Amino acid sequence: MTLTEAQARTRVAGTEWAAVAAELDVHGSAQTGPLLTPAECRDLAALYEKPELFRTTVDMARHRFGSGEYRYFTHDLPAPVAALRAALYPRLLPIARDWAARLDRPAPWPDALDEWLEACHAAGQDRSAQILLRYTEGDWNALHRDVFGEKIFPLQVVVGLDEYGSDYTGGEFLMVEQRPRAQSRGTAAALRQGHGLVFTTRDRPVRTKRGWSAGAMRHGVSTVRSGRRHALGIVFHDA
Repeated sequence: MTLTEAQARTRVAGTEWAAVAAELDVHGSAQTGPLLTPAECRDLAALYEKPELFRTTVDMARHRFGSGEYRYFTHDLPAPVAALRAALYPRLLPIARDWAARLDRPAPWPDALDEWLEACHAAGQDRSAQILLRYTEGDWNALHRDVFGEKIFPLQVVVGLDEYGSDYTGGEFLMVEQRPRAQSRGTAAALRQGHGLVFTTRDRPVRTKRGWSAGAMRHGVSTVRSGRRHALGIVFHDA
């Protein structure tokens, strides 16, 4: 895996971020352009077999989160994961601040990712939240939010590491919006290998007759019908 910080910044810059922001406003999720090559995806997926790289492994069935397994990296992140996280943060920061302004919430996120992570650690959130997920046939992930404490960044990114329709079928990324006084709205997206999907951690701004309100949203994964699905979860607050 040879992805450098400069390469990560160049690839991230290749996404039309104004379009991503507009899509997030409407749906709470949006696809990026390519962030990883197929070879880099395979190399990252192969790291799942190296338990020394992870601080813990979660059996989802045991915790009634669904079925499947994921592992949290230690803070000693593989270079491509660290590079992508650092490159994505400044692109997502203006969106996060805009959402906070519309919802009349504090926007405590500094320009530098390292400073924000230091604030997380000072608040007792000092565990790495970067995730490598593995699903096999029959596995799924229940609808949930990734809120680990008081310090929250409102957006995160999942990167597909296998080829949808070839390496696996099913396993679409799901989002459900809880609408006040109305039935919930759901969306599904197939993760493209090497591409990112930006999505809300917990809610998004929704315009109402009285101004802006927070539209609660949850995410999950539909049942994998065949094959094996790996994904990289990039989170911008620690646990």
